[in-house]
Amino acid sequence: GTHRRALGRSRGGFTSKLHCLADALGRPLAFHLTVGEAADCKAYDALIGLPERAPDALLADKGYDADVIRADLAERTIEAVIPGRSNRRLKIEHNRALYKQRNRIERMFGPLKINRAIATRYDQLANSFLGMVHLAATRYWLKFVHAA
Repeated sequence: GTHRRALGRSRGGFTSKLHCLADALGRPLAFHLTVGEAADCKAYDALIGLPERAPDALLADKGYDADVIRADLAERTIEAVIPGRSNRRLKIEHNRALYKQRNRIERMFGPLKINRAIATRYDQLANSFLGMVHLAATRYWLKFVHAA
């Protein structure tokens, strides 16, 4: 059903979210696909254990602001650079200077979505869609390798 497809209902029809783990330069390392209405923090467990070396910091948007995630990051000695949600009772400070670097990750999605198959998601199965995402990410990485 929709779980195998990673498609969820919304007002505009079926949707999905593409989550990405990237390095400090904004280069993609891993992807995870969830249904559109799923909370962002649901992708955390699938992505955090993937890099060979644990990062020094995790830069994420408010969707990843959960006490469980913050506790797990502290246990792994990873700095949580996640702004708190507006409905939090206790405000949590984050490294604003480091958080500004998150734009590198957001800018990485632009070149990936130049590929029409990714921007509009024509593929029904999640594996087919992720295959296209991996091809686009490979092209993105090749630009870095070729420039070096």
